[in-house]
Amino acid sequence: MRHAAAPADASLIDSRTAAWRLVTTLGLVALGNSSMYVVSVVLPAVQAEFGVGRGTASVPYTLMVVSLGLGGILTGRLADRHGIARVLMMGAAAVCGGYLWAAFSGSIWAFGAAHALLGLLGGAATFAPLMADTTLWWAKRRGIAVAICASGNYLAGAVWPPLAQWGIAHYGWRPTYVALGLVCGIGMAVLALYMRQRPPAVAPVAAAAAGRAVPTDRPFGLPPAHAQWLLCVAGVACCVAMAMPQVHIVAYCTDLGYGAARGAEMLSLMLACGIVSRLVSGLICDRIGGIRTLLLGSVLQGLALLMFLPFDGLVPLYLISAMFGLFQGGIVPSYAIIVREHFPPREAGARVGAVIMATMLGMALGGWMSGWIFDVTGGYHAAFVNGIGWNLLNLSITGWLYLRTRRLPARLAGA
Repeated sequence: MRHAAAPADASLIDSRTAAWRLVTTLGLVALGNSSMYVVSVVLPAVQAEFGVGRGTASVPYTLMVVSLGLGGILTGRLADRHGIARVLMMGAAAVCGGYLWAAFSGSIWAFGAAHALLGLLGGAATFAPLMADTTLWWAKRRGIAVAICASGNYLAGAVWPPLAQWGIAHYGWRPTYVALGLVCGIGMAVLALYMRQRPPAVAPVAAAAAGRAVPTDRPFGLPPAHAQWLLCVAGVACCVAMAMPQVHIVAYCTDLGYGAARGAEMLSLMLACGIVSRLVSGLICDRIGGIRTLLLGSVLQGLALLMFLPFDGLVPLYLISAMFGLFQGGIVPSYAIIVREHFPPREAGARVGAVIMATMLGMALGGWMSGWIFDVTGGYHAAFVNGIGWNLLNLSITGWLYLRTRRLPARLAGA
């Protein structure tokens, strides 16, 4: 495969080849992230078999999410050095091995360790590195391309849970996990064969001609480490705010007397609108760039969170849940666009991985923090206010970075 070591011709950017690669990427993301949603479906069966409490049974999910975030940095660096195809092959082995390990585990802790592997090397290989790779194959339609790639995560949430539930009901959770490991692992390995070609080498002149920011060694006019840390803090902040409705909407509806089923419907509606949001935000991003799209998403997410404070009726909550999904879905993919627009392309995998890790940590922190605030205050009002505060932190960082792009045009345009 030495022929794949050289970068592809620049004429392939925005081409039919890039489009087929994007379709392959969507399939890889949907396969590699299956465990994120299947683990929730299997939780009751695992809890009953191992005889543990609900909190202990939830540990595998927590381990997987944290490992997924940390793995984004590792797999991103490996992709930068060795190419995305090798990382995907490693991810395919990890997905297959992780599912099989979980299927034959004898304790909840072995089951949890298997899911840590699924996140660290499996799911992580098919999220941040693939978003970074997608940014290198698209210029004019980069925003919508990354949005389609990121939508594979939500696609996994729509496809795998009902299939896993059917398998558990008819054959049990262990055979279902074996089948998932073989299908997802082998499927990823086959699709990875179509990802061997290296991304094109992008000419800065082309980006400048398109009116976009050109990657430099001083993104936003700052040292790279400073810019990276600011984006990571912004990623934590936006996802702490994002986690409040996503993690607690079911419990919130139960407390209001509407029942868990209504809350589950609101969560489903929120995620469905999130797919629409990601695609629409991608189109917007192609017109106004990554940093402005993130700024817009931050403002709209804050407004949606504010709407939860005065309204708690059943119909308003359905509407606000849909609104929140429409507003927040494009936030996370915009970070990949920002990295691609402002940092050197050779660092895309590692830097996108770092920011995605920050967003994962923000989701984990936000879910826990909102529950802790509920325990302290006896309600979710203060938790919503806390989410709004974190959203304001994201808004202030994003706004400041946007102002720097306005004040330092010479540096950012490579003039």
